Amino acid sequence: MFEYSQRIKNLPPYLFAEIDRKKREKLSQGVDLIDLGVGDPDMPTPKPIVDAMKKAVEKPEHHKYPSYEGMLSFRQAVANWYKRRFDVELDPASEVVTLIGSKEGIAHFPLAFINPGDIVLCPDPAYPVYKIGTLFAGGEPYLLPLKEENGFLPDFKSVPKDVLKRAKIMWVNYPNNPTSATATVDFYRELVQWARENNIIVASDLAYSEIYFGENRPVSILQVEGAMDVAIEFHSLSKTFNMTGWRLGMAVGNKNLVAGLGKVKTNVDSGQFQAIQEAGITALSLPEEEVQNIRNTYKERRQAMEKALQEVGLEVYKSDATFYLWVKVPKGYSSAEFVSRLLDECGIVCTPGNGFGEHGEGYFRISLTVPTQRLLEAVDRIKKLKL
Repeated sequence: MFEYSQRIKNLPPYLFAEIDRKKREKLSQGVDLIDLGVGDPDMPTPKPIVDAMKKAVEKPEHHKYPSYEGMLSFRQAVANWYKRRFDVELDPASEVVTLIGSKEGIAHFPLAFINPGDIVLCPDPAYPVYKIGTLFAGGEPYLLPLKEENGFLPDFKSVPKDVLKRAKIMWVNYPNNPTSATATVDFYRELVQWARENNIIVASDLAYSEIYFGENRPVSILQVEGAMDVAIEFHSLSKTFNMTGWRLGMAVGNKNLVAGLGKVKTNVDSGQFQAIQEAGITALSLPEEEVQNIRNTYKERRQAMEKALQEVGLEVYKSDATFYLWVKVPKGYSSAEFVSRLLDECGIVCTPGNGFGEHGEGYFRISLTVPTQRLLEAVDRIKKLKL
């Protein structure tokens, strides 16, 4: 009998793997599931990206090992995109590294800077990988509650002094998964000043920056003066360009932080397939209307779903970003209880808020990654519960 390592034993079940297990069980029973669980876009990757990939696959120079840091041409495309989108200057050679999807980079980053006993400040509720990557590196997560009354922003100034002495990294993620909250330049300005005073690395996950619907476009922490001294930012082509299966992302920012992550990557992977990176160059160069079409679809779904849910008495957190709805569970239910009832009685897959951390209790997350008609069908099924 082979025994798991202690680090594996200490891990909670990965949230979305557990949801997949329950989905398979229901599907095997012939249930017509409406899957509003994992945030996996249902729309196809834009055709110009696919066409670029087809051509790139045939190039013999892409059939060899890629560079560990990523093709310089892809990293230059990332730098160009950051300049256009955020007016942030990046050196593609030293301040950009290619990732095999941002999840990989987020999970590996603590290995470069965390020693056993070091503390990582993790938001709660949050994408589970911030905490899991910390545990893999032997670090200790210290949870920063995200509360609705604070706009789901962390109160980092409340971190006790004894915790600050051992803290090395703080994770932030805006637009936020799962709450859909956004952050302002003023928030990042305060955070950067605090991080510099306390010698803390700020790791920003910006995966949802292009999924927004109002006039105020989400901002990058790197737009703030001094951020390049303390910050690294993780981004992905997954959500922006419907490329979740392609596994292509990037980390940018402080060159020492980027280099540290790069050193981990040279020892654990051999880089991303260059044909995918070449397709990524096309993605990052697409006309804005391509991305706007994707945004328009999510905006229509969000507006229709918010209205329908309110009509059945469910309270949705108001936001103009991400393709998630963060919804309060009805009185008398825990998050897990209500989501289980939706699955068992309605054939609807949602994500319980407490799956993102203890402070997600009282909410559940709906992903808008199915057509509007199916979203409204889900609400019709919920109506029959007579909440």
